[in-house]
Amino acid sequence: MRIVNGDHHCSGRVEVNLHEKWGTICDHDWDLRAASVVCSELGCGFAESASRGAEFGPGSGMIALRSVHCKGHESRLIHCDAFTNRNSFCTHQNDAGVKCSGTLMEPRLSVLSPHFVFSAGESVHFYCIIQPRDRISNVHLYKHGVDTPLVTQSADPTQIGVSLVLSDVETFQQGSYSCQYNIRGGFPPHPIRSPPSHPVNITVVDLLTPHHWYNTSSEAPAGSVIKGESFNITCSTPRQYPGASFQLRLVRSNGTVRQSLPAVSQCVTFTFPNAQSSNEGYYYCLYRVQLGGRTFVSRESQPLPIAIKGKAVLKVKVGI
Repeated sequence: MRIVNGDHHCSGRVEVNLHEKWGTICDHDWDLRAASVVCSELGCGFAESASRGAEFGPGSGMIALRSVHCKGHESRLIHCDAFTNRNSFCTHQNDAGVKCSGTLMEPRLSVLSPHFVFSAGESVHFYCIIQPRDRISNVHLYKHGVDTPLVTQSADPTQIGVSLVLSDVETFQQGSYSCQYNIRGGFPPHPIRSPPSHPVNITVVDLLTPHHWYNTSSEAPAGSVIKGESFNITCSTPRQYPGASFQLRLVRSNGTVRQSLPAVSQCVTFTFPNAQSSNEGYYYCLYRVQLGGRTFVSRESQPLPIAIKGKAVLKVKVGI
């Protein structure tokens, strides 16, 4: 289907391609319902009028459809009742046309924050700018790959845009988002959807609490390391992010000691080659990452107590 001979691409004579040939439509049953379907199918907004009597000039060639009956809610003209051989006297002076409101303008979506990376549980505030503002009913926020909107908000004609809040985001909600608006039009009145905005991508970070454990010689009592011997503490996380690091925090009686290692994998090992009393205390692991100009830190692991013990001395009693 196409619209030709109008003052712009959304108004003019309606023609359809039937058996690889373009032809016109007879206006005997042509009404606003049919015009609404045409405008919607071509992305031309809503129908302002159904043109009759070759208002946009007579066509040439065949009259492809002698009668068209639409209810107005069909998505395409071919879904209406259309007849090619209805007994009616039609000439090209009866060619039908439409005047549509025009292509709906694409909205613009933005995020009302200086960053696009969020922590799980935060709210993301989007803003959808819409034009024109009259006739708009609802504005929707869509996630790429999801058919139903995640947020719907009614429009205020006095405002240039609508706030769309995605509350308590989770990691599965990260991805690409766009907004669309519905405009009231057609006959009977039904919502017509605008084109989608350009996408906006967000990332959601959810740092899980890391686990940790230690290894030392089998001779050491449980929860202890023998002084002068080596021991390792391993930190791990089930979810890894690029550029992250593990931090090991030692809380002891005279203060706190911290050290970090890059998280090149899901596990890293801190090595202590010569255990001393200064290594005694409670060890905690946490996971840290910088993304999108923000720093995210996990909860600390449960405390891992380690005591430093001297070597056991074996005493042998010799009787006389």
